[in-house]
Parts: sequence; structure tokens; C-alpha cells
Amino acid sequence: MKRMPFTRPTEHYDERLLPIDRQICQLLQQRKEISEGNPGYPPFAYIDQWAAETGLYEDFLKMIFGAIRSDEFFKPIVEPAGFIKHVPVLVSQEHEGYFFTLTSVRQYANASVVTLYVDWDVTIPERSLTEISNFVLDMGEPYDCRMDRGGSCSGNATYNYVVSPALPDKLSGLEFVFREEIGSPFGGEPTGKEVRFRLEE
Repeated sequence: MKRMPFTRPTEHYDERLLPIDRQICQLLQQRKEISEGNPGYPPFAYIDQWAAETGLYEDFLKMIFGAIRSDEFFKPIVEPAGFIKHVPVLVSQEHEGYFFTLTSVRQYANASVVTLYVDWDVTIPERSLTEISNFVLDMGEPYDCRMDRGGSCSGNATYNYVVSPALPDKLSGLEFVFREEIGSPFGGEPTGKEVRFRLEE
């Protein structure tokens, strides 16, 4: 998913805050290291207590902890450039009533784009709007995968993923692992559903 560039909201900055803000950054890095990049989210009871102790608003603290849950979304984005060709794949499998298909990989000079199609019978009960699901792609090292865009309607869905560095033209031996998450596309809760495509010769 593309991000809009961040614009500094004001030219004002109280320089007396510089040592405090530097310490905040150091604590955020320490928090990331201790949690190994997976801090979760504090129980609301903790946040209520901290709000009472500090005089800060509860909703403000909830927003802060939501924002620092993961910095993966803020990694520099690789935008595919210099289209080269399509590499045919065309593999499918059915999993719990859903039909998953990889048709091809689009090769660019600096990245690859993988498209996942999902089809299902419209009589299968769909989740409520509060349980929106997404599939994250994991290809292991050295590949960084992010969902660029996705869409769905009754009975089918499409997800596009940008993979960098670019995949080799010969895809044999690579494994595409799609894991379902519910909630935010930026760190939702895993459902345990996993679909694997291992490409052979």
C-alpha cells in the first residue's frame, strides 16, 4: 500500500525538548530489541493506569501504542520501475473451500510483483466488517514482501505484493507462503490459515 509523504505539521519546535525526544527514540529502539519486533499491545487496564498516573488522555496513549506496535509499515518503500516481462506460474490449490491461484510474476528492474487470486463460493458465510482478513506474503530472506494493493467483491479477491530484491526469472525452488491475518493490514492477528506454493521444475 502506497504511503503519502509526511509533511512537517509546523515549523515550531521547543529546543528544550531535544534531550527528551532523543531519549524517546532510544527507548523505542530498546523496546523493539527487547520484544524482538513483536511487542503486541498493552491491556487497556495498563493504559488506564498509566493515564491516571501521568495525567495523559487514555485515547492519546491508545493511539501512541497503536502507532509503535510495529515499524515495518514505515520501512522505505520500493516502487517497481522498469518493467521487463511476465514470468508464467499458473499454480492453484484449494484450502478450506477457498481456491488460491498464482498466475504469473511481473518482473521489474528493481523488484517483482506477485498477484494472488482467491475465489470462493458465495454461499460460504463471510466475516463481518470488523473481521476483515488479509493475506501477508513471506518468502524468507533476503526478500522483503509488502502488500501493495488488494480488492474483493462477492466470491473473489485479488492481492498484489511487491517483492524486493527482484525474484530470479527461474522461480523453481522458491516458496510463496501466504498467511491470513484479521484486522489491520499493518500487523493484524494471525488466524492460523496458511497457504504454501512451492514451485518445482
